[in-house]
Amino acid sequence: MNASTRACALAIGIAAALAAPYAAASGTTGQKNDKPSRQADMTARIRAMQKQIDRLQKQLDDMRAQQAATQQQSSDTRKKLDTLAEDSKKTQAKVAKVEKKKKNGITVGGAMRFQYSYEDYNKSNVHRTGDADFDIFRLNFRGKVDDIELQAEWRWFQYMSAVKYAWLGYDFSKHQQLQVGLTRIPFGNQPYNSHNYFFSSNYYLGLEDTYHMGVEYVYSGDPWNVQLAFFKNDGMGGIDGYVSNRSDSYSYNVVGVRGAGEGIYDDPQHPIASANTAAARVAYTFTPNDDLKVELGASGLHGGLEGPASSVGSYSAYALHMNTTYKRWNLQAQASRYDYNVDGGGDLLAVGAYAFYDSIPAKADSYTFNVKYHQPVRWGPIKGLDFYNDYSLITNKSGMLPSTFMNILGVGVSAGDLYTYFDFVTARNQPFIGGSMAGDGKVEHRFNVNFGFYF
Repeated sequence: MNASTRACALAIGIAAALAAPYAAASGTTGQKNDKPSRQADMTARIRAMQKQIDRLQKQLDDMRAQQAATQQQSSDTRKKLDTLAEDSKKTQAKVAKVEKKKKNGITVGGAMRFQYSYEDYNKSNVHRTGDADFDIFRLNFRGKVDDIELQAEWRWFQYMSAVKYAWLGYDFSKHQQLQVGLTRIPFGNQPYNSHNYFFSSNYYLGLEDTYHMGVEYVYSGDPWNVQLAFFKNDGMGGIDGYVSNRSDSYSYNVVGVRGAGEGIYDDPQHPIASANTAAARVAYTFTPNDDLKVELGASGLHGGLEGPASSVGSYSAYALHMNTTYKRWNLQAQASRYDYNVDGGGDLLAVGAYAFYDSIPAKADSYTFNVKYHQPVRWGPIKGLDFYNDYSLITNKSGMLPSTFMNILGVGVSAGDLYTYFDFVTARNQPFIGGSMAGDGKVEHRFNVNFGFYF
């Protein structure tokens, strides 16, 4: 029974108590000899009624007080709930602000690397029992500001500095992104078609981890991965880029056509550059079980070649590739073909990177086959070992040039933020191993240790 119902019941009780004496009095009229006793009885009834009224009044007052206390308690509770709700809103706002700050900001990282090399093709190096050198210091920038992603990497060597990549991205959805700027050409196994420090031979042809200026669409769903890109020119600004030296580049770019009598390491006398290149990469990933993942894909690109005053030809490349992971094993295979068609012909092209010029055949076939095994360990700070063997073959070169091959047997050692490559390289006509893609040399060897701290 609520307070209102109980109050009504009390009121009815009081009214009944008041009416009872009068009803009793009317029942005794006409009895003259009983008048004194009737008066005494009336007085007693009135007093009893008064006590009952006082008792009922007290109960009514108690109920009113209880109702007031309940209302006050309810009001206090509402105030507390309102205060808690307000505090919750403030807390949520603070959390949202912190989360937004985390999402909206640029993170800076980088690496510093050194190396030791023993080169049997360098008599002075052999006499010194190898050389130790500073390799690179780099800074990486990555993050988002107002839904716009930024990624960039700047590298410093002792002999040059270079921007590896620098692009802005926008996510249309969880799996779709548009990138604008200096982005990676979508070609072959990615992010690398190799496991070692020297990459595969494709890198020195501009077909692995190469970056040009343009726009790229990336769909990274499951199981499909699709990349479509258009590049206006190479990362050095093309044929008339505002750079002091077109060889101060991380990526290998075609920079000229070799003429008769021109040396394979000479500055190009007939400059050219790639332009208006369209590229596409499509891959499908099979996952039969939790231990096995197989990515099969195809890549292709086509673009023009520009001279100082006009177009001088076109170029194209295509590849079939596979990247398989089974438990701790990784297997990569790729078959590629590239073709530079220069007006007037030409079997040799000049390329520029790492502050020097080299030469490559205008046409060639490329094959790579790589295998790696990862072994977790607990040897003090050493937590993992990557055993690998990467093999490259460049054959069917234009101009009847001899083939290039490179085999790298090595191990990568992971110790916290320190990663070290131990590579033993056997190669013929391979850049950085005593040869050139346009050379006719003998088999050379190099033992190389590159250790880097990543932050």
